[in-house]
Amino acid sequence: MLRAALPYSRRLKFATASACLTGTTVAAAAYVVRANDNDVRPLSKETVRVGRQWSNSTQCSSGDDNTGTTALIPSLSPFLSIQQVTDDISQYTSLVLPTLEALHRAARLFATAATMAVDYQCYSIQRQQPHSMLSQLYKWTFLTSNEKDMIVNEDRELKRHELENAIDRLEKDLERAQHDYVNGPSGSETKYNNTCLSDRTLAKRAQKEVMLEIARDLSDAQDALSSLHNEDDTQNAKNNIHCRNALRLLRLCRTNGGVYVKVGQHLANLDLLLPEEYIQTLSSLFDNAPVSSYQDVCEVIQEELGSSPDELFRDFSTEPLASASLAQVHTAICKETGRKLAIKVQHRGLRETSRGDLFAMTYVVKLAEKMFDDFNFGWVCEELTPQLPKELNFVNEGKNAEAAAAHLKQTTLDCIVPKIMWDVTSHRVLTMEFEEGFRATDVTKIDEAGLLRRDVAKLISSVFNSMIFIDGFVHCDPHEANVLLRPHPHKKGKPQIVLVDHGLYKKLDAGFKLSYARLWKSIVVADIPGIESSCESLGVKKMYPLLAAMLTSRPFDEVVERSQTNSFDVSQGGGGGDKAVIRGYAQRYLSEIISMLDIVPRQMLLIFKMNDCLRHVDYALGSPANTLVVAGRYASRAVYESDQKQKRYFDRIKSWVSYLRVLLRINTYELWTRLTLSQ
Repeated sequence: MLRAALPYSRRLKFATASACLTGTTVAAAAYVVRANDNDVRPLSKETVRVGRQWSNSTQCSSGDDNTGTTALIPSLSPFLSIQQVTDDISQYTSLVLPTLEALHRAARLFATAATMAVDYQCYSIQRQQPHSMLSQLYKWTFLTSNEKDMIVNEDRELKRHELENAIDRLEKDLERAQHDYVNGPSGSETKYNNTCLSDRTLAKRAQKEVMLEIARDLSDAQDALSSLHNEDDTQNAKNNIHCRNALRLLRLCRTNGGVYVKVGQHLANLDLLLPEEYIQTLSSLFDNAPVSSYQDVCEVIQEELGSSPDELFRDFSTEPLASASLAQVHTAICKETGRKLAIKVQHRGLRETSRGDLFAMTYVVKLAEKMFDDFNFGWVCEELTPQLPKELNFVNEGKNAEAAAAHLKQTTLDCIVPKIMWDVTSHRVLTMEFEEGFRATDVTKIDEAGLLRRDVAKLISSVFNSMIFIDGFVHCDPHEANVLLRPHPHKKGKPQIVLVDHGLYKKLDAGFKLSYARLWKSIVVADIPGIESSCESLGVKKMYPLLAAMLTSRPFDEVVERSQTNSFDVSQGGGGGDKAVIRGYAQRYLSEIISMLDIVPRQMLLIFKMNDCLRHVDYALGSPANTLVVAGRYASRAVYESDQKQKRYFDRIKSWVSYLRVLLRINTYELWTRLTLSQ
């Protein structure tokens, strides 16, 4: 059709432009591969030279005659052989289509980000000037027909605006109260410093009570606004701007798939930085990730294992049991043993497109950071880029699973890892024994099983802190779909964890692990000089209070308060106000947090990711256990074991006494907590 519609000269110019575009695409594909694969053979010099001559000749012959093209064809043979060209083309042609697809997905990303930015900006103008022409245009452009009907209901709309204005006011009040609590009231530094210690303590407690009262009011207002939206049906609920844009982001992740789903899952764990609507909406990616067709699954298994699923297994399920960002899980029966198996099959084509997706996503995100001052999520791409190739290698995941199982067996913690079946495992297919379990955040099933949420939270925290401080080989993706739970088969009323998805692990350096352990020990005993010294060994000097606050999700001033009261109790009154306070600090110091991510060692980024996941699980359980104390127990043990390697006998005795003091305080606190809860 194109050939018939265009005259010859325009067709030749079109071909020239297409050739230039293809050359650019190949170059981009080559760059993407070389960024992670140094052993890829470069294009031969002859191919490059012929390509340049062909391009120059074609551009010269883009007039009405075709003499230039005719003259070029016979001149190819003196430069290189057909086989040489074929080898180069076969190496890079397979990258062209995946890179074009990655650019298409990146275009969707940029369009979605731009739409969300315009929506938020216009919404802000509409709230400030509701009767302006731009506000009316915004209503008819961004809102659905049902949402326009809702606007007619003036009483409901007025109530919603009142709640939104109250939330804005309370957020500003909370920010001022937090500033006063951490830094003291503005303009009163001299008077504050001249007062005695007891008066300063009383003043600090009064400031804390004011902050908590505002936080509780803010939480109530947010709950009321959420209830107002929940009273509507699903379509009308989109009137919530956060819900509307969260759905846009969800559609982007589902449409693009692969790496985008992975990023969406990570954002779903940032419940301190993102609005609740984003957390609820993006959390569906843990359950309902894109699903590959059964034909694609069979082809991947055939390519990897050399046989079809029916030849290898019995009763292979045509529908997946679960689907994730990188793979989906099917069940089957082992023909030899009759045991139920779980077969994890990588999504077809993901291995080929993931690098292009990461390259394009990183570029678009950096561009968005330059355009929008409040967009600071480039660190998410920086975190995923070096780790994704490891996650796509299921042989590596199998080895990680066995290493984790060996460590957990030594700890005697009630946590198991499914056994790997190596005879039917490859780079894109992972076969393991099937283990029953439900999500560790499913509080309904926890209660039905007769398990205590406090025991569940403590066990989860113990498992991952033992990985960090004892073994140093850390599972860095403990989101709610990877931590399964079931009643212990031999211990009545006790939980047992089934830990899955071992693709993302990090081996901590010995020096980093010890510094990190010393930091946590200092945090748990409120040793401020120790915190400062440990942070400095991690490369953080003046911002050590911020690093401690990021790790504990608590203001550093609480560490100062505990150092005076000699207590482990860090509760802030419970309820929704607790989370509102923490969210307020996280949002207030967002720019400082982003700066911190550029200072700390790179392996700390994965620790932060793990902490985000664990905090999300802990909040879902209602924060029933003091995970700070659990981390302190394992950190103190790591410091003690390291200090026992010292040559001086006196230093070893000193370390032993310090360790016993910490254990005594922790055990006393846990005993007091159990007695309090039992009453």
